[in-house]
Amino acid sequence: MAYERLAEKITRENLWLYVMRLLMDRPMYAYEIRERISEEFGFEPATITVYVVLYGMEREGLLSSSKEASAGKKVARRYYRPTEKGIETFRRGLELLRETARRLSPTS
Repeated sequence: MAYERLAEKITRENLWLYVMRLLMDRPMYAYEIRERISEEFGFEPATITVYVVLYGMEREGLLSSSKEASAGKKVARRYYRPTEKGIETFRRGLELLRETARRLSPTS
């Protein structure tokens, strides 16, 4: 049970890290992000959760977005991109995880 809680905390409850990591490769739309999280990281966040996280990240200035028409599609998709603030925040978050893992690792 403790392991499952930890897995939940470092995946779904910190979804922004996974979103940012994917968007550093290229701009994506929300449903594509959800699919890529499943493929790349092995867990499936709820679609609505991805949207909530994206909207929050954009409000916080970590992402920007723009609507772009897709060939053959009637509805434009909203593509998300990281901002400089978002990239820096991701790097700080990643460093925090590395430092935490280092501190928790037993010394030999």
